[in-house]
Amino acid sequence: MFENPSILTAVIGFLLVLAPLVVVHELGHYLVGRWFGVKAEAFSVGFGKEITGFTDRRGTRWKLSALPLGGYVQFAGDMNPASQPSEEWLELPEEERNRTFQSKSLGARALIVAAGPVTNLLVAILIIAGFTLAFGKLVADPVVGGFVEDSPALAAGMEPGDRIIRVDGSPVQTFDEVRDSVLPYPGEPLTVAVLRGGEEREFTFNIDSHIERDRFGNEFRLGRIGVMATEGRAVPVGPFEAVWEGTKTTGQLLHLTTVGLWQIITGRRPVSELGGPIKIAKYSGEQLISGWYAFISFIAMISINLAFINLLPIPALDGGHLAFYAAEAVRRKPISAKGQEWAFRTGMALVLTLMVFVTILDISSLNIFS
Repeated sequence: MFENPSILTAVIGFLLVLAPLVVVHELGHYLVGRWFGVKAEAFSVGFGKEITGFTDRRGTRWKLSALPLGGYVQFAGDMNPASQPSEEWLELPEEERNRTFQSKSLGARALIVAAGPVTNLLVAILIIAGFTLAFGKLVADPVVGGFVEDSPALAAGMEPGDRIIRVDGSPVQTFDEVRDSVLPYPGEPLTVAVLRGGEEREFTFNIDSHIERDRFGNEFRLGRIGVMATEGRAVPVGPFEAVWEGTKTTGQLLHLTTVGLWQIITGRRPVSELGGPIKIAKYSGEQLISGWYAFISFIAMISINLAFINLLPIPALDGGHLAFYAAEAVRRKPISAKGQEWAFRTGMALVLTLMVFVTILDISSLNIFS
């Protein structure tokens, strides 16, 4: 049994998780920007006042800033929130202007912006692929090996030995696919088709809403139909298959994140399931004392979530920039600088409000005032 982490352990875990992920996210922007010939004036880990830093021979200021909740790359010519050409930009010498962000084509700007979250997804893919290559791929056939107590599948008439072939009309090949079709949907109706003695049968019932607690007392509301798999087996894989498995698993986790957020928005999950920096620090410390495998797996999860959040079409986030570029591609002209600036101010206000909200939720979940 592991003890709960101290505040110091949580802070160390938080920094060990967030700092590398922020660096690789911003490196994605930076490297693709350099590829297109854009000068980076600053590369910051954290926001606010600079603590320490240095300037390289290309003129980029690399710095560590006071507030360790993110980071940024400031490209040359990025003089306003909308990244639109300004009078100051137009007055630059042509050679210098050609090294600015605004001078690049729409496609180049979109690739530079998308590179950050894509890099975070690549980190997750490589972590999962590395584990798969090292330990093999665990495979379990979608055959019912038994039932847990109060199983809705058993109550509906399913029996041991039934081979699950479809879940809500979608074919399944492994038990993991069955699990992924159930886990995010507690309380929702489900139709399962099975083969029994060569005959196909269908069962419709509601997924059980199950509260699972980890060793640290954290609670997670999961969907469960009460079916146990037959014994699984570890299948060795090569590098290319490992990368494919990493890509597939990352896509599945990204889908689960999207489903979870939509369920919160539509009221099917409580807003208390949202987490902010304090909760991330708490989980980081817990995973840090749980061992390297758990901790690195947690880094992959946070990397996926960081990519997901940045891809949301909210002005001030990468997804907001990409949304404006998509509109520009359709309209054949950019949205006005004033319109974009107001949108980015609104987006920044929304992001800050959300940060305050989830921080309050985090504090309340710790029960420090009880």
